[in-house]
Amino acid sequence: MAHHDAISTPLPTTRGALLELHRETRRRRNQAKHGSEEHVEAIDLLGRIEVEIARIERAMDPPLG
Repeated sequence: MAHHDAISTPLPTTRGALLELHRETRRRRNQAKHGSEEHVEAIDLLGRIEVEIARIERAMDPPLG
């Protein structure tokens, strides 16, 4: 996956799906060579996923966290 693809790929819209993608992406990051393109892409994607999870959780009634 190219770095641009990791940034522009649409994320799932449910908290559960985002949590599953987060687990898969962490696993991919942990298996990649440190500093490699795949490692950097996974880190970027993790950040995007975490922001989206936080947005969903803040919108819950009552908010999580």
